Amino acid sequence: MRMKNILRLEEAALFGISVYALTRFDAAWWWYLLLFLGPDISMIGYLGGNKTGAFWYNLFHHKGVAAVIFLTGWLVPDDTLLLTGLILFGHSCMDRALGYGLKTPEGFKHTHLGMIGK
Repeated sequence: MRMKNILRLEEAALFGISVYALTRFDAAWWWYLLLFLGPDISMIGYLGGNKTGAFWYNLFHHKGVAAVIFLTGWLVPDDTLLLTGLILFGHSCMDRALGYGLKTPEGFKHTHLGMIGK
């Protein structure tokens, strides 16, 4: 099995764990909708050009950002922050399992995983 496929399976497993965690935190149904759609609102940043778009997209899809928000919610404690971090993490895992990575300033199809669609 190719390394790229192994990494995609790993990301799919992490996505599954994030969905499971939402059930353990008794999240309302609309948090699941946010998991699939919410972070992609950051694509609006591409209206400001590739560099601006990549910045906003990456901010909403970076697992480190998700971890900081989740841990802040855990420590404060604040359920909204906790679930927001979980959503950002899960969505990022889902995207990477589908082959979408963090964006480079060259354009939306250019990611840290390579070109989308190749």
